[in-house]
Amino acid sequence: MEKVGVPTFSGIKENAISYALGAGGGLLYSISTSIFGTGLIGGLLAACVVGATIKGVRGEMLSTMLGFMTIVGGMGASQASSASTQRAVI
Repeated sequence: MEKVGVPTFSGIKENAISYALGAGGGLLYSISTSIFGTGLIGGLLAACVVGATIKGVRGEMLSTMLGFMTIVGGMGASQASSASTQRAVI
């Protein structure tokens, strides 16, 4: 069971670093997708760039999350485009 306690300076500092690395990773991902594209291959390359730039477990977590979001975003876009091309039958 997780403990709830008083926030410490070191805990706040560690979470602020995680936040900053996540924001930096998002910025780097945005720049990378503008270069490589937003499709499956572009998203893969952009996630790999972020994971290779931000070292350690945080980089691996960002790559995993970005890969997940690439697939989820692609699936949502394909469903929306197929829904808009279907004709309504009355």
